[in-house]
Amino acid sequence: MTTGARGTLEPGMVGAAVGPITHTLDARWLMAYAAGLGETDARYYDTVAADGPLAHPLFSVCYEWPAAVALRDTTIPAELQPQSVHASHHLVCHRMPRAGDILHTTARVIEIAPRRSGTLIVSRFDTVDSAGHPVSTTDYGSVYRDVALAGSPTETRHAKAEGDPAVAWQESIDVPANAGWVYTECARISNPIHTDVAVARRAGLPTPILHGTATLALAVSRLISRELGGRVERVREIRARFTGMVPMPSTFLVRRRGADAQALAFDAVAPTGAPILSQGAVIT
Repeated sequence: MTTGARGTLEPGMVGAAVGPITHTLDARWLMAYAAGLGETDARYYDTVAADGPLAHPLFSVCYEWPAAVALRDTTIPAELQPQSVHASHHLVCHRMPRAGDILHTTARVIEIAPRRSGTLIVSRFDTVDSAGHPVSTTDYGSVYRDVALAGSPTETRHAKAEGDPAVAWQESIDVPANAGWVYTECARISNPIHTDVAVARRAGLPTPILHGTATLALAVSRLISRELGGRVERVREIRARFTGMVPMPSTFLVRRRGADAQALAFDAVAPTGAPILSQGAVIT
């Protein structure tokens, strides 16, 4: 059991599910999400295009959020919910969402496992359109820090010593002091650890931190711009692990690694070199 654990989670929650939860997408939401990321590509705001404004690949987190909250409230005691941090993200884009879509999202717990820092929970979000055709599938990993998994010893994990591909380019991203508040309202994702100083401090943080999905979306935007010529429709999968936090204000570096033109490997680090995103890839 985790030393000094603040609580315990039960392994029997695997299989717990909620939904489907229904959303109707409108152009305003799509445009707001792009604006919250500082996107300047006119296609993100083109309401006269046949399919309306372009959706950012990470827009899926917006319509998945209500299902995430419902699943969390069903499975995690309220007093332990603030202990959660985003640990991993794997998105499969079956097709890009569009303004006017009526989407249905189902969420379920697919994995729970002990980690040295607490307990990992992986939830899967399956979203289909009104005809039942798949739109996106996301495996979302959260670590509940200092929370033990009942009946399991703490897992000690050692990072594998692997050589990273060489850095092909890097780009600095500025994170303004109000980034968390802007992203919260534009994405319609409300988690007080990103906007409420008191809540952040109760969770052991000195200040609110930027959403993990915002950090990932900002990094992915640079890959799309520099490697795909802005062709968002080419993105088929996005995956990454979250290995550090982004305070506000701050800057971080997105680094393109290797030369594979189909699996665009990347990571992100703080100016000090401390890791923020690792094992990142945009698959086309």
